[in-house]
Amino acid sequence: MSRRDYIQDKESVKTFLSEFCKEDDNGKKQFIYANQLVKIAHREQILITIDLDHVSEFNEDLAESIISNSRRYASMFSDAIAELLPSFKEREVAAKDALDVYIEHRLIMEQRTRNPMEQHDQRNNFPPELMKRFEVAFKPHSNEKAKSIREIKAEHIGKLVTVRGIVTRCTEVKPMMVVATYTCDRCGSETYQPVNSLSFIPVQDCPSDDCRVNKAGGRLYLQTRGSKFVKFQEIKIQEHSDQVPVGHIPRSMTVMCRGEVTRMAQPGDHVLISGVFLPLIRSGFRQIIQGLLSETFLSAYRIVCINKNDEASDQESELTAEELQELAQDDFYERLATSLAPEIYGHLDVKKALLLLLVGGVDKRPDGMRIRGNINICLMGDPGVAKSQLLSYISRLAVRSQYTTGRGSSGVGLTAAVMKDPLTGEMMLEGGALVLADLGVCCIDEFDKMADHDRTAIHEVMEQQTISIAKAGIMTTLNARVSILAAANPAFGRYNPRRTVEQNIQLPAALLSRFDLLWLMQDKPDRDNDLRLAKHITYVHSHNKQPPTRVKALDMNLMRRYINLCKRKNPTIPDELTEYIVGAYVELRREARNQKDMTFTSARNLLGILRLSTALARLRLSDKVEKDDVAEALRLLEMSKDSLNQLHEHQKGHIPNTSDKIFAVVRELAGSSNTVKIADVIDRCTTKGFKPDQVDKCIEDYEELNVWQVNMARTKITFM
Repeated sequence: MSRRDYIQDKESVKTFLSEFCKEDDNGKKQFIYANQLVKIAHREQILITIDLDHVSEFNEDLAESIISNSRRYASMFSDAIAELLPSFKEREVAAKDALDVYIEHRLIMEQRTRNPMEQHDQRNNFPPELMKRFEVAFKPHSNEKAKSIREIKAEHIGKLVTVRGIVTRCTEVKPMMVVATYTCDRCGSETYQPVNSLSFIPVQDCPSDDCRVNKAGGRLYLQTRGSKFVKFQEIKIQEHSDQVPVGHIPRSMTVMCRGEVTRMAQPGDHVLISGVFLPLIRSGFRQIIQGLLSETFLSAYRIVCINKNDEASDQESELTAEELQELAQDDFYERLATSLAPEIYGHLDVKKALLLLLVGGVDKRPDGMRIRGNINICLMGDPGVAKSQLLSYISRLAVRSQYTTGRGSSGVGLTAAVMKDPLTGEMMLEGGALVLADLGVCCIDEFDKMADHDRTAIHEVMEQQTISIAKAGIMTTLNARVSILAAANPAFGRYNPRRTVEQNIQLPAALLSRFDLLWLMQDKPDRDNDLRLAKHITYVHSHNKQPPTRVKALDMNLMRRYINLCKRKNPTIPDELTEYIVGAYVELRREARNQKDMTFTSARNLLGILRLSTALARLRLSDKVEKDDVAEALRLLEMSKDSLNQLHEHQKGHIPNTSDKIFAVVRELAGSSNTVKIADVIDRCTTKGFKPDQVDKCIEDYEELNVWQVNMARTKITFM
């Protein structure tokens, strides 16, 4: 690499700042940086961001030099701006703060004591950092790909890099001294000490000529009004879960923010941070212990939060027209559900529910009150039914996810911990699993093994989607807009049909009502099913892939991109479906009253139906919820309740078949009259989880038995 001519580069920087322009829509030239310099000269702007795309257009070699030696060129841009500012100053600016007044008074005093014939700019007596009232930052190239923390190595020291991660810890914003000003108690002279590190040793003895010649031994006292401070904040970022190799611990990085870059992120935010990767220079005893090793940090120039769903995976490409056409098939819903953990046999309805959890419903905010759109699901079942495998797959598929277990998690570990900042000694927040999974999925395995006081910590998260902290003098609210997927075993290890549902589950009603779907997955002996399951497992074990099926499973990358596309839709529920939804909810409440063993049904179930319906509409990339979406949501809710209640029905000695159940629905619809419309029967049976062909078969069977008659148009049933 050739030796740089920094004097020539500085002239190039001045030319770039003064003359670089872009044409607007009207064809008029806009001097981007010259206009900003005018605002800085008039104290209307503090931060000037240099876009490297603009620098590349002006001088490609200069842009490469900025990337490879960012700290030096930031200082060069700062000096160039300081020299250019007087020419851009169109009017005098009134003193705005104590430091302005302090400098003004010192200039007036020096003018009085100095020889009027001597030409000298008194401002040169002050350090440049004290006079500077602006900040310089670099914006990386728009096509630069963000790196993970483990990709940042020693070769990047001193260079401009962009890192992607999750904010896990933030300190309070504190004033950081940049220039220390001292006054001598004997001669009255002032001494300025620039501070370039996190710690410094104050000057004790006066270095002025008067004190040295006279040996007066003047002592220096710090003048805070004449010193310069900037805002300082330290944050800690951690790798995304999809960036961590299997079996490795997530790496973290310290980021130091100064000035206008502070207060740009909080724990749980997913961020892109651009800055200079630098070694941390220690002093005193720490430097002796450190030896040849050096800690590193990122000096931030720019922080961008990527919490919006359309930016959740900036590295994912959009779906092509061919991929959308491939997905737009009649059985796409079944195909997407089958593609979830294809190595796991069966559990199709459970997979459909998990697919809706990944897509999520639509948030509502009427009058400031927030109604969550995230779907919570609890999988409860016997050991060995692939609950943990499903959780693990969902954790890998979701762009933002956290996987934890009940026994290894505390309430603080799930929500947020208050820790002491090693730099300032003050308390600060460190986000837990639910905060880090904001706008994602938090998978909690062994949910039943959690202690009761730890389990209650997630009540607020599951409904209000926030975490309120009031401890150690910190009172704040953190976002935890997360879907919770929990897996638990029944209270007695396996589900005991001789006990009630409440005795088997042993979870409080306040927690159960917050789950939109509670699914019981049982290991029931069945020869045909056991044979198919054994063949499936042995094939996967032999070939390391799922057996060939009628429907080809989609790969994980395509699934992730399609789910990300679905999340951008915000479907609404039309007014004509209101009566249908209300009637279905009232029917659910009536059944809950009549059946003692049925699980608790509350108004949250109605909101759950709305969430599932909007998630199904999102899955179709539709802007409006249709009746079939509501019917499928009701079917999933009914199937989840049936999974809990079917064993208790079997214990009564009678095992009703499908036709018996449909007949009971028809008899209930008919009521005191002997006539009922077939369309009403099909609608009601669909919400119960029956298929139209099962309804037709039942109607034909009971017609042959002369239980009822059907008219010629096949639209009405009349009991005999």
